Amino acid sequence: MRILAIEKELQTIDWANEAMTLKEEAQAVYRLMLTDKLREIYFTENKQAVLLLECENKDEAKQLLSQLPLVIKGWIDFDLTELRPYTGFSRFMEKEE
Repeated sequence: MRILAIEKELQTIDWANEAMTLKEEAQAVYRLMLTDKLREIYFTENKQAVLLLECENKDEAKQLLSQLPLVIKGWIDFDLTELRPYTGFSRFMEKEE
């Protein structure tokens, strides 16, 4: 199942003073990508992280994300949304009998 995870900051952090923590976060994200659970990652124009995960369910995604250093420190969390296949094409396609 695809899971969309959108970061939300829980505290105001002076990121300029957190270079080591951000390096640790990048390393943890890289390790997550190597597991093939994290498929894509982006930043929005407002520097929010947006992740696309491949997991069994939202609980597995939450467990994986809970291992990130910024989550462990309580600085960020994620809103999780299950993504399901688009079924709109069935509105105009004939059904086979």
